[in-house]
Amino acid sequence: MHPNETGSVVGIVSPQPLRVRIGWEDIRKRFSLYVGGVMVVFVLLGALFAPFFTPYSPIQQNYSAVLQGVSMAHWLGTDNLGRDTFTRLLFGARTSMEVTIGSALLGVVVGVPIGLLSGFYQGWFDDLILMRIIDALQAFPFLILALVLAAMLGPGIRNAAIAIGIGYIPIFVRTVRGQVLKEKNKEYIEAARMTGCRSSRLMIVHLLPNIMTPLLVQITLAIANGIVTEASLGYLGLSAQPPTASWGSMLQVAQGYISTDPLMAIAPGLAIVFAVLGFNLLGDGLQSRLNKRQV
Repeated sequence: MHPNETGSVVGIVSPQPLRVRIGWEDIRKRFSLYVGGVMVVFVLLGALFAPFFTPYSPIQQNYSAVLQGVSMAHWLGTDNLGRDTFTRLLFGARTSMEVTIGSALLGVVVGVPIGLLSGFYQGWFDDLILMRIIDALQAFPFLILALVLAAMLGPGIRNAAIAIGIGYIPIFVRTVRGQVLKEKNKEYIEAARMTGCRSSRLMIVHLLPNIMTPLLVQITLAIANGIVTEASLGYLGLSAQPPTASWGSMLQVAQGYISTDPLMAIAPGLAIVFAVLGFNLLGDGLQSRLNKRQV
């Protein structure tokens, strides 16, 4: 306490420590981003460095080790041909990532330019022809469309990636077109137009960076969806062909041994769940974090 200039006594208030309040929503966002990111890193590391994590071959058969249980030599046991299940899980992750990332890239490379042009110029061709084609493609359930295309193209990793990627094209076209329609009449675009900026520069330099948030989120969700789709194609024999390891083909083989060796089915099933959950959490976390930065 001390007197002020008028003689009255004024109390000295000590500064309160700054308290950072973190709500449940912030915790959820951080959990989604960091946990999802860690899970995705595990999947990618397993796919990239599979040969360094196991001494076994994913395709070499060993009839003296058929249907062995969990042991120090075989952490997840062996399959009906004596192949190490853990090894095939790692190489199955490589197959899954090759197909899903390749299909997502195809969807981005084809769908993003079409979406940019469609949203920027619009016009009768966009309304009457292009969007009607997109509507027709999206009228089919994604998995059914991928199955039909894969059956037409024939089995194989490359054809599976093409089939899934074609299914992604209308999704990316819709996503990019919708964001361009929201952004193209904003002040920063009008200011760039007034400076004589060309349409191509407007789309690439000004519009594209400002629609990256939903695009990145859509890519992560597409990869998650692609993992399930590739596993479905592999289960039906339309993706990787034997003896190449894939999660879908592992499930197909394990179907006949559910009662005697359930781990043959549980291991690839959990791997699919883990990978899909990781990419979904990462997409949710990226959306929350990037949207917050743009506000």
